[in-house]
Amino acid sequence: MKLLILQTVIIFISSLTFAQAQIPDCMARGKVMPIDNATVLKWKHTSANQFRSRGHILGTVVRVYPDHTGHHHYEVQIGSTANDYVEVIYNEEFGIVPQASPGAKFEACGDYITANKSIGRGPPSPDGALIHWVHRSNDVVAHDSGYIVVNGILCGQK
Repeated sequence: MKLLILQTVIIFISSLTFAQAQIPDCMARGKVMPIDNATVLKWKHTSANQFRSRGHILGTVVRVYPDHTGHHHYEVQIGSTANDYVEVIYNEEFGIVPQASPGAKFEACGDYITANKSIGRGPPSPDGALIHWVHRSNDVVAHDSGYIVVNGILCGQK
């Protein structure tokens, strides 16, 4: 009986850790930003290196890149052709992320950067474009918050 109670408590606590939460609006300078894969792909294919804007995408994880910096790096397919990928970089200081293996449904709201060449000392994105700052901001006046959603689980709000 004690074992059953202990198992129930562990399952309950685990479910709280990855509980589905209300997905917030993706904000860009005080306005709600809808999911817009087509615009992000247009920026990727036509804008100059280091072009920056705000991006909100929905796609499927294709690859999880190795972690070398305390950040999770995901290759996310957001279109139907072979080059319709964007890298999403998540800083794990803003909360844990459930396992996001290839095939996972993935939403990201954050800062878009065309990164098809080196940026300072940093290498180009393997996908030529990236979305980062996909987490809560402590000062939403200076910088909008972002987030990721992995298979329906909201992350980045810690």
